[in-house]
Amino acid sequence: MCDHFALPSKGVEEDPDSFPVDWHPHRGMDILSYMKSGVGRHGDSMGNRETYATPGMQWISCGSGIEHAESGGTPAGEMVKGFQIWVNVPAARKMDDPSYGTEPPEAIPQEEIAPGAYARLLSGPWKNGREGAMKTQTATQMVDFELDAGAVAEHSVPLGMDTVVIYCYEGDGQVAGQQVPTGTVAVLDATSDEARGFAFTAGGEGAAFMLFAGKKLQEPIAWHGPIVMNTEAQIRETFAEIRSGSFPPVRVPWDYKRIATKPRDDL
Repeated sequence: MCDHFALPSKGVEEDPDSFPVDWHPHRGMDILSYMKSGVGRHGDSMGNRETYATPGMQWISCGSGIEHAESGGTPAGEMVKGFQIWVNVPAARKMDDPSYGTEPPEAIPQEEIAPGAYARLLSGPWKNGREGAMKTQTATQMVDFELDAGAVAEHSVPLGMDTVVIYCYEGDGQVAGQQVPTGTVAVLDATSDEARGFAFTAGGEGAAFMLFAGKKLQEPIAWHGPIVMNTEAQIRETFAEIRSGSFPPVRVPWDYKRIATKPRDDL
């Protein structure tokens, strides 16, 4: 799932326990919040409270469950732009312990890959053995491409990945010969070596593309709201845990929704 957002901020929250996107659960997925502008802000059931500059990102391997809240770090009137991306994980990893990371702009540098064409690697392999800052539980590659008007860039999907979705989020252009206007996607088949390489071409006003590549898990999916599992029984079990207060099973021993309760030794 990819949620592309662009919203004016209502201002910086002065109460450290107040978040415009209030506390909510997740289980069974990896989450990437990639922000292009604004100030990222986050709290979670692992006791993390973070802010980060943009373009930057945070990632969560939800595993057996997290509860988190976010937003409220950007001054009033400034735009908050970015993406929230959900990546499914294999059944065998869905109940792992959760983990979290924040990546500042210097951890996801933008590089020029062709004249007027720029790329920012978010996850997966890249040239010269480099790996993206987000570590997913299955093989993925996520890259943000920005092209000046008329620029052309080439890309090759890593071996082992069989599906590519490219979302044009600004401007327009062509991907592998397909016309891709703003707000549309191109879906490519990378099951053969011949189909792995393709070109981006920007239109007269430039273009920006998000590339998502991965390998199909070939496992059943049961999804309800912020929970992604393999069976409906697992979905029911998760919501029973939420109602009973036993979710998430792995969490800090203090009230993570009230930062004042955090033990001083942890500050």
